[in-house]
Amino acid sequence: MALPSFYEGLDEKVPESLGDLQGPADGVVALPPHLAWSGFTEFDLAKPMVRMEMYRTVITAGRRVDYEAYLNADHLVSDWPTLRRGLGPGYRHAWEKKLPLRKTAV
Repeated sequence: MALPSFYEGLDEKVPESLGDLQGPADGVVALPPHLAWSGFTEFDLAKPMVRMEMYRTVITAGRRVDYEAYLNADHLVSDWPTLRRGLGPGYRHAWEKKLPLRKTAV
């Protein structure tokens, strides 16, 4: 019996629209332990590389409710060309298939 793909079910986790992403646009965000259990737990959204590290953490470890609470649509869209390079192909495809994010070559 084969194990399911690591990316199985990602499509269902991605929000239906960018409008669902109501995360903060500025300030310092402290992620809960189920998302940030080691390393950085607080992220200054004014620092693009720090913000993208938080977004990568939320996207790869979170659930839809986490996406909606911690991701900001404007930041996600503007950071996507760089952020997508730090995500696995399953995450990139699931998010780009469902949301109008800037697309760049793979």
